Amino acid sequence: MTRRSCAIYATGIVSAHLLIVGIALVVAQVFQTMIHERLKKEFTLTEASQVFESWKNPPPPVYMEYYFFNVTNPKEFLAGGKAAVQQIGPYTYREYRPRENISFLENGTKIYALNPKSFVFVPEKSVGNPEVDIVRTVNIPFVAVMNELSSYSFFLRTGISMYIKSLGVDLFLTRTVHEVLWGFKDPLLTKLHTMRSEVDEYFGLMWKKNGTHEGEFVFHTGVENYLDYGKIDTWNGMRKMNWWSSNQSNMINGTDGAVFHPLINRNELLYIFAADLCRSIHLAYVEDVEVKGIQAYRFAPPSDVLMSPKENPTNEGFCVPAGDCLGTGVLKVSVCREGAPIVVSFPHFYQADPMYINAIDGLSPNKDEHETYLDLQPTSGVPIRACKRAQLNIILKRVQGFPSTRFLNETIFPIMFVNETATIDDDSASQMRTLLLIVTLVSNFPLLIVGMGIILLLVLVVLFCRNRQKKTTKDETAYTQVSDKPDDPSQSATSQPKRNGSYIAMSPVEAQKC
Repeated sequence: MTRRSCAIYATGIVSAHLLIVGIALVVAQVFQTMIHERLKKEFTLTEASQVFESWKNPPPPVYMEYYFFNVTNPKEFLAGGKAAVQQIGPYTYREYRPRENISFLENGTKIYALNPKSFVFVPEKSVGNPEVDIVRTVNIPFVAVMNELSSYSFFLRTGISMYIKSLGVDLFLTRTVHEVLWGFKDPLLTKLHTMRSEVDEYFGLMWKKNGTHEGEFVFHTGVENYLDYGKIDTWNGMRKMNWWSSNQSNMINGTDGAVFHPLINRNELLYIFAADLCRSIHLAYVEDVEVKGIQAYRFAPPSDVLMSPKENPTNEGFCVPAGDCLGTGVLKVSVCREGAPIVVSFPHFYQADPMYINAIDGLSPNKDEHETYLDLQPTSGVPIRACKRAQLNIILKRVQGFPSTRFLNETIFPIMFVNETATIDDDSASQMRTLLLIVTLVSNFPLLIVGMGIILLLVLVVLFCRNRQKKTTKDETAYTQVSDKPDDPSQSATSQPKRNGSYIAMSPVEAQKC
């Protein structure tokens, strides 16, 4: 057997083995299963897992951008006209949120943690100095007092109204951005504090929230089931809330938004418990995006999350008391926040009923600036970019006994909104790209084997064809020897014509004798 034949047979054998093994691995999905099992094991909140440290101390910087609605026509609004506001901001703060007091429970299947948050002002990302810039907004302590007195007698309300007026307190106040955000000593609350010591004499939208946490959380570590990775087991000792009017609305579902289980698919709904909204919300797949060279799935709250119960009956449970419902796009959260009738929405009433938008001049909702979304890397479930946007509003309406409200049209009045953003840092993005490259190569290794088998099969075909062609050419070029002898002079010139050069010698056949 020639070396060429040996090469052909060897190529055929190797190609056949590669194709058989590769196709078997593709069908059995051995490597994909191995990768998935590795991911399920790795993405757990155990001290041995690599993701535990990043969960404990999140590396991406988180920024809180605060925007305020400055009221430009308070007199016209108090006279019964439409309010006009002007957005000012952002005033940006870097948020730090390390996990503290961590302890493992129930054989490592659950983990207890606090998540205190602290804020540091970032001037280069802000429009001005919050300690200097002035904003005119609704006097929330005053509205809270009116709301508390709404069930009292008319004469008592009138007397208290006159006393409040003597203090120089009105429906709108003018303060610095820093005071409105982080707190100031309010004259009305100070008077109430002398009568009821439990009333805090300071007020601010973020008063006592710098350096504090949103409650005590117990999370599932994901050891028993990777789909439970990061899910909340209890919040402040509760597995469900008690202030909404249905069991479904009171459920504490999903994670806190910092982590999600690996191997996310486009068809699932992701749940987040938002303590500041006093409820759980769900997010649905929107589109594929790319962040710093990393492919991701974008999830966002669909319109039915804050839809009116008339259009989405499952939201009936968020009407408290039962049947007292607002329209689409807004949620009254005063049931879990004592005091003023606070309402939350998306910024500029994005996805809300047009009546809320049209009631205020100066609002212009749009998806790019006001949508809440999460960009998740689907293999690991890690958020690589997040924008959480929420607006704080207050209900203003006429209260008998308070003359300043007698001409008011009931309005859900915007106070401010926050844009909480986080994007994966460059170092983490580089590590993520490397990890995904390794996962892709390992997952597609069977396909590489099949590809090599196909290439060798093509080489085999080429070698076989060239070998056949060489044999055929050899057979077709067989010939008799060309004569180099000179012409025989005995041959007649007429019997055999002379030719130039050599010619094929044809030996005459001798006649057979009888």
